Amino acid sequence: MARKTKAEAAATREALLDAAEEVFLDMGVARTSLEQIARHAGMTRGAVYWHFKNKADLFQAMLQRVRMPFKELVEEIGDPGLAEAPLEAIRLACRSGFERLEQPRYRRVYAILIHHCEVFGDINPLAMQNEMAEEACGALTDYFACSYRLGQLRADLSPETAAELMQAMLGGLFHDWLRNNENISLVAKGRVLVDTQLALMRPA
Repeated sequence: MARKTKAEAAATREALLDAAEEVFLDMGVARTSLEQIARHAGMTRGAVYWHFKNKADLFQAMLQRVRMPFKELVEEIGDPGLAEAPLEAIRLACRSGFERLEQPRYRRVYAILIHHCEVFGDINPLAMQNEMAEEACGALTDYFACSYRLGQLRADLSPETAAELMQAMLGGLFHDWLRNNENISLVAKGRVLVDTQLALMRPA
């Protein structure tokens, strides 16, 4: 019985997060109340407070469902040979990330974070974006540093510059896609751009 109760609580929490995604996307984060989220989910406001301390806590939980730390993307590929092929690890991790971002939940939440969220109370979208960007750039620097040591990166290109170039390209692609995702295939365009950029970074 306890196991069923725990499962029901988890299902309620997920339903509230699903509702939050839809209402935040429609109304914006600042203009949305917890009561509106509860009503959209067919629940009471008390159910929201049972699972989340406040709107910022709920927002962070919603964001956590779509976080994609770069090193975790590489680890999920599960190929030990990538330790000796760091540029290939970057390529495959980027492809995996593109495929996830095209899933509706990922697209909704990142659209909310970038286009439907103002600084409000304990919610600071720019700080959250910066945190994710710094994590990704740090991971990219580590992989490019490994490729440099293995002689797989151009000698005139530092790992730090390579990471910044890749980060800038990915960020530009991501924002272009968010603005126009109906006409841009992130997977198709992303694969071409990542493959091209990595080819330019390899030794001649």
